[in-house]
Amino acid sequence: MKTEHAHMTECTAEAARIARGISAGQLTAPTTPCGDWDLRELINHWVLYTSHGLEHRARRTPLPDELKTRDFTADADWAEQYAAQLDRAVAAWSDPAVWEGEIDLGHASSPAAEIAAMLIEETALHSWDVARATGQELELSDGAAAYVLGVIDGSAELYRQYGGFADEVDVPGSAPVLARALARSGRDPQWTAA
Repeated sequence: MKTEHAHMTECTAEAARIARGISAGQLTAPTTPCGDWDLRELINHWVLYTSHGLEHRARRTPLPDELKTRDFTADADWAEQYAAQLDRAVAAWSDPAVWEGEIDLGHASSPAAEIAAMLIEETALHSWDVARATGQELELSDGAAAYVLGVIDGSAELYRQYGGFADEVDVPGSAPVLARALARSGRDPQWTAA
């Protein structure tokens, strides 16, 4: 749990940094690495699941319906609100007991540690998506990137079956760990906004 929580803390800190680097004018960007999503749609998904979802999973409570339809970017200080929510979410996972047992997902239950791993992975991947769409870079330590790669390796084929990941992108075996993680998730590490 200690290592995983450290990776969670690092990934959420990067998410907050990236959010703070987005200008109001960029919110209408039509192109992102996430297929049909424009930047506002991507950011709303990112904020919902990587901060609110992260906290609610730790607390074993469902996401309120009003959050699922909210445009978080409508608030001028959305990035600061997101950063504060990320801090609350990471704090909710700081108790080792939260990593034990199962989390009810509504249709099934899964081990809490697996849910946390999936959310760390999602935070890293969507942070990269948002960063690239706004001319920024995701900066992760090799340890955090290797952790994300390991989570992707364990879930990529299942995600592809349900349309969560595109087909793997070819990169050299010598590519940096983060680039290999992105490629395994179906993202082109060389993607840039047009």
